[in-house]
Amino acid sequence: MTGLILKIILAIVVLRLVWRFTRGVLEGAGYFQAPASSVGLVRDPVCGVFVVPTRALTSGNGAETRYFCSEKCRTEWRRK
Repeated sequence: MTGLILKIILAIVVLRLVWRFTRGVLEGAGYFQAPASSVGLVRDPVCGVFVVPTRALTSGNGAETRYFCSEKCRTEWRRK
């Protein structure tokens, strides 16, 4: 019985390895596309930290919008 369970586990592992290898080859050939998960970041003009625009604090609008990592940086920028 133990031998059967070990053979089943080994078969599952081998099938997963084969599937991952096949999927990688097909992605490399252009048949599958990996999901795009990158997000454009903006740089805080005061401390230089990169932040996600949707989570950053802002000042200004339109082309003059500045993105900040914290209230401290935004306050310092407004003092200038």
